[in-house]
Amino acid sequence: MTAVRPREATTRQARPRRSASQVVLLLFGLAVFVFLFLPIAYIVVFSFNTGRLLQVWEGFGVDSYTRMAGNDTMRQTIWVSIRAGVGAALVSTVLGALAGVALARRPGRWSPVFVALLALVLVTPEIVAAVSLLPWFVTLGTDAGLTPLNGGLVRLVIGHSLFATAVVTFIVRARMQGIDESLEEAAADLYATPWRRFREITLPLMMPAVLAGALMSFTLSLDNTIVSAFVQVSGSTPWPVYVLSSLRSSLRPEIAAMSTVMLLLTLASLALVALVLRRSGDSAGRIVRTMGGG
Repeated sequence: MTAVRPREATTRQARPRRSASQVVLLLFGLAVFVFLFLPIAYIVVFSFNTGRLLQVWEGFGVDSYTRMAGNDTMRQTIWVSIRAGVGAALVSTVLGALAGVALARRPGRWSPVFVALLALVLVTPEIVAAVSLLPWFVTLGTDAGLTPLNGGLVRLVIGHSLFATAVVTFIVRARMQGIDESLEEAAADLYATPWRRFREITLPLMMPAVLAGALMSFTLSLDNTIVSAFVQVSGSTPWPVYVLSSLRSSLRPEIAAMSTVMLLLTLASLALVALVLRRSGDSAGRIVRTMGGG
């Protein structure tokens, strides 16, 4: 006789039912995402419009991307935006990284005032900063004889660096505050010079935040429209200002095509920021806090 094996009892854990408030919050969150990203999706879809006007759909194709690639003016504005973004990233990264380390490692009575000034830069309307920069550049470039400030690219780099420097400072400070200073103190006990301690210990520890800040600065520079519109000069028109001037006549599909390319470039930069922080061992929550400067 074969022994009858008892059936194994299988219990399924019942899923908890969502309450009415949770369902409402979920639907509200989905509605917010649709509200925020539907216009972007519209531009991406209509960038493949074969017509001459963006609003009138005539067919699906890549004609707009072909016309975009053959437009010398559009290529020039993109090149200006990329150069300004790289320059702003370099300037803001150097200044912001040093300021972030100082705030995290050597705070003093000056720290609250300095943080308040940086916060003021972040919350000040861009139109105020743009109106302030224009006469400042004219005064220094003409009256004070600082000729390089009359160059359009230099103006763009300085104008874009103001906001980006504050962002990099908060990102680096958030990173350094979460790292124990014992390694640097141990190097000091071993008679390492301050420069060697910074180069071999502090800099590698802060490098993920520095790279993240640099990529964030580059991304912020790409879509800086208000400041660019005020400080740019003839021959150095960046992409956002070109788009703004093009809207006065009609919005063409090639504008949407280049906007899609810039969107992909921005998303790639942000993804690279998250990847750099992830490779450094940060959790998802810490990545968000670091990118937000918290």
